[in-house]
Amino acid sequence: MVSSERTISDSSVLTGWYKSSYSDGSQSECLEVARGHAHVPVRDSKTVTGPAVLFSLDGWTAFVTAVQKGRLPHTQ
Repeated sequence: MVSSERTISDSSVLTGWYKSSYSDGSQSECLEVARGHAHVPVRDSKTVTGPAVLFSLDGWTAFVTAVQKGRLPHTQ
């Protein structure tokens, strides 16, 4: 199941996936996060059998905080 230390090759083997309440339901550019795991798995909602990236709880919290506060650089 785990293909490296920070990814899972088939995220459908995990349970507890949910989308953000900010998701508009159009299925474009949505991420899903799964609850109840030692690390925080994140996947593309359009590819449920695709890979998931695993974040430490501290890493995920730092990422979400940076997004909320606009601290990530904008790229085109």
